[in-house]
Amino acid sequence: MTKEEDIKNAVETLRKGGVILYPTDTVWGIGCDATNEEAVRRVYEIKQRDDSKALICLVDSDARLQRYVRNVPDVAWQLIDSMKEGDCRPTTLILDGAVNLAKNLIADDGSIGIRITHEAFSKELCYRFQKALVSTSANISGQPAAQNYRDIDPELLEKVDYVCWTRRQEHHPHQPSSIIRLRKDGQIEIIRK
Repeated sequence: MTKEEDIKNAVETLRKGGVILYPTDTVWGIGCDATNEEAVRRVYEIKQRDDSKALICLVDSDARLQRYVRNVPDVAWQLIDSMKEGDCRPTTLILDGAVNLAKNLIADDGSIGIRITHEAFSKELCYRFQKALVSTSANISGQPAAQNYRDIDPELLEKVDYVCWTRRQEHHPHQPSSIIRLRKDGQIEIIRK
């Protein structure tokens, strides 16, 4: 299967409210339409995760990020720009003022964890889908994240609607993103290095 066919199949599944397994800029992820409340509910169910624990989203661009966060603080843009320039680890930002997303994806305080992906496959997938994509590690809650396709629990493979073919052959270490919480008042908290 070509990368083009793989993305087309994944996008079709997402548009129908389905759940996919896909490679990201970090570890393999479980994904769905971040604006579809029922699809988000299914991700929590598949992952066996308490829905009080937030999930993050991937987007493909600065413009798409602004569609889902009411006021992106200046410090966030500075961090995003520095990540583009350097060869640093992918970083998820937790930002206040989430909008236009499924209610069960937004934290009780109105924040959302969101990351702009620069990895070729996940960036193209987000671009073609034209919406934010849920991206939570492909594992049952409490188990280690699936660094590569071969690490994914067979139970998960059976519960999703589509499993991407791209990058299944990889066998090298990947790690989850760094997570930084940025508050409106300019306060910065590093949650995961």
